[in-house]
Amino acid sequence: MEVSRVRALRGPNLWSHHTSIEAVVACTAQEGCVGNMPGFEARLRERFPDMGPFQPTGHDDTIPMAHVLELAALGLQAQAGCPVTFSNTTATLEPGIFQVVVEYSEEAVGRRAMEMAQALCASAAADTAFDLAAALSELRELDEDVRLGPSTGAIVQAALARNIPFRRLTNGSLVTFGWGSRQRRIQAAEIDRTGAIAEAIAQDKELTKKLLHAAGVPVPMGRTVSGPDDAWAAALEIGLPVVIKPKDGNQGKGVTVNITTREQLDAGYAAAAEFRDNILVERYLPGNDFRLLVIGNKLIAAARRDPPTVVGDGLHTVRELVDQVNLDPRRGNGHATSLTKIRFDDIALASLANQGYVAESVPAKGERVILRNNANLSTGGAATDVTDDVHPEVAARAIAAAHMVGLDICGVDLVCDSVLKPIEEQNGGIVEVNAAPGLRMHLSPSFGKGRAVGEAIISTLFNEGDDGRIPVVAVTGTNGKTTTVRLIAHLLTAAGLRTGMTNTDGVYIEGRRIDSGDCSGPRSARNVLLHPDVDAAVFETARGGMLREGLAFDRCQVAVVTNIGSGDHLGLNYITTLEDLAVLKRVIVQNVADGGMAVLNAADPVVAAMAANCRGAVTFFAADIDHPIMSTHRAQGQRVVYVDGAMLVAAEGGIVREIALADIPITRGGTVGFQVENVMASVAAAWAVGLPWERICAGLANFKGESDNAPGRFNVFSYRGATVIADYGHNPDAIIALVGAVQNMPARRRLVVISGAGDRRDVDIRQQTEILGAAFDDVLLYQDQCQRGRADGEVIGLLRQGLEGASRTTHIDEINGEFVAIDTALARLQDGDLCLILIDQVEEALAHIAKRIAQG
Repeated sequence: MEVSRVRALRGPNLWSHHTSIEAVVACTAQEGCVGNMPGFEARLRERFPDMGPFQPTGHDDTIPMAHVLELAALGLQAQAGCPVTFSNTTATLEPGIFQVVVEYSEEAVGRRAMEMAQALCASAAADTAFDLAAALSELRELDEDVRLGPSTGAIVQAALARNIPFRRLTNGSLVTFGWGSRQRRIQAAEIDRTGAIAEAIAQDKELTKKLLHAAGVPVPMGRTVSGPDDAWAAALEIGLPVVIKPKDGNQGKGVTVNITTREQLDAGYAAAAEFRDNILVERYLPGNDFRLLVIGNKLIAAARRDPPTVVGDGLHTVRELVDQVNLDPRRGNGHATSLTKIRFDDIALASLANQGYVAESVPAKGERVILRNNANLSTGGAATDVTDDVHPEVAARAIAAAHMVGLDICGVDLVCDSVLKPIEEQNGGIVEVNAAPGLRMHLSPSFGKGRAVGEAIISTLFNEGDDGRIPVVAVTGTNGKTTTVRLIAHLLTAAGLRTGMTNTDGVYIEGRRIDSGDCSGPRSARNVLLHPDVDAAVFETARGGMLREGLAFDRCQVAVVTNIGSGDHLGLNYITTLEDLAVLKRVIVQNVADGGMAVLNAADPVVAAMAANCRGAVTFFAADIDHPIMSTHRAQGQRVVYVDGAMLVAAEGGIVREIALADIPITRGGTVGFQVENVMASVAAAWAVGLPWERICAGLANFKGESDNAPGRFNVFSYRGATVIADYGHNPDAIIALVGAVQNMPARRRLVVISGAGDRRDVDIRQQTEILGAAFDDVLLYQDQCQRGRADGEVIGLLRQGLEGASRTTHIDEINGEFVAIDTALARLQDGDLCLILIDQVEEALAHIAKRIAQG
């Protein structure tokens, strides 16, 4: 078995809405049916006992090794604790070649699981060893390393519950929610609105206390010290016992509490100095350690934190008791789990010594042994939820502390006996405020109920009912995509929206191109969604990008399918039939949002059938309102866009809007049929977004099919009394549409300049000139710059075959080079002629034509 072309489908895709790993798998003849491999299944299940069944009960299908690989990759992830359920294996038209798709929750884990599944299958086939425990352990550790931690994960889950899209910007906890101008960002439990000054204040514990004291918030007094002697002097000034800690530390690192002797202070100073140079000594407050979480103007959660502790049973040593506690599945080595394992280090040993114990001591039954003086969860502490017990005055002091520092999300550390009564009555105090506080203790406390802190943070970022989304219009089809995308973007801009657009020419933000080349894939679309100056986005969604990565978005407001026709690029990447192509193209329709709209060509039966796959509403467009699909949809009060004489009409129920085709320059008074179709699709999309009709009309009136507005899309020039048309038509359907358009334009003699894309099927290349041979007098064949895998002259040979028996063509030339062919055609033109130039290098060819025309 050979596994190749492993891809990560990072968005909704051909197979499902799930993120998935896709691989092409080649099986030998024997591997085509594992039932013909004696002992294979038994050996596989011996190595992986939790492997699921090969097929549903009652089936007796032929099971290829590729399907076993699929099930193994899914099963390994599931056994490692990953929430995955979807997988699929599909045979291609090539014997022994399969496409295997397996869902993943983390891409790195999915890729590694696929590799391990391959090793597992090979092990069972060859009867060699496979270490399942090591494989699952590796997957678990990898998953823990790469997945979001509990704090950030809780915020993300809260966003998903409100239908707010998210995207990780790094491998860490920097996450963006929403799209474009409506996006917000977090870094763990810190939001984009939090100022750097507020964060700096929170890190400076001495300054924090000064500010809190000024606000009337009780704090323990203290000062910064310059060395152990100064620290001891400060301790005596303040009065023992004291606390010593780094001035700008976090997570309890380097903190020593309840210091009563010079020896303890020297040890504490050394521990603090390991983390920071600036050391703070302050009054020790006896009592319990509480963490109060303030979000915005509210106290959202509170927890009592207890230091890591074990309870003696009279049988086991302290070290053994710690090992037992650390077996709790909630305890991990980092911050990815709800609790952290208790560390048995020098600090723990020192704490034991203060209590008269060593690691091998056996505490009496019921004896509590403290392993650390601080109660941070990151060092093994535990938390008990006390949110419902917090006195209003305590809450008010915590909120005041957060506001004084300037933090939107703030962890307030309070030391007092109880939160049931005001701080002042207990001689307690707030010892720290923390930016980006950990949320673990509130999400999954050791005791008590968890609190919805993720939801509270999302509610701070987004108002009720706001999902952070901007209008996204996805456009696909065989022909007309780029023009339709450009026109929709133009209409959105005319309505006052700052619009981002991707197409085969580049990436555009508010009409300014920020990237060039073919940008019709998901990477370019994701970049637009990240741009802060984008109020709406229009994406040309080509087949290649959907096959490589899936969609760039989870849902779109509008999906437009212009046409399928006889298809294009058939035979590539296992898309071999019109049915295959339709299944791929309808991915955007399947992922229309609830309440969204699919805009579908009713005159194309393959496209019209996609309506059944849309979760939103459907607008049909076609020139003929009497088409059965159009008339039925109209009778049902649904949206339709059609042509009535010289008018373009948009209707829904009793609402009818009209605009004269003469007022839509791109249609040339309605004579260019394929542009009329592009306009109908664009109007339907703009209508679906909710643009006012008067803005739509104004946008249509000032959109012209010029080379600077829609390059390569029926750009019309005048040259020495002749008409020159440049277009990027490159498949039979496009050629038919172009011929239909130019036949409505008067001409004494007609010339066409054409090449062919080498990555099309032979029949598609020949068919283009078969069509042109019936409509043009002169045909100039040229070999373009890139033959896309074809030998020199092969494409021109196919084009010439298509002209055999042409009913109109009387003159054929073969020319090497696109620009030479253009110059040759222009030189032949006389007054009244018409020349259609099917360009390959769009920008360069248009610039060359413009230069020649300018020269006269």
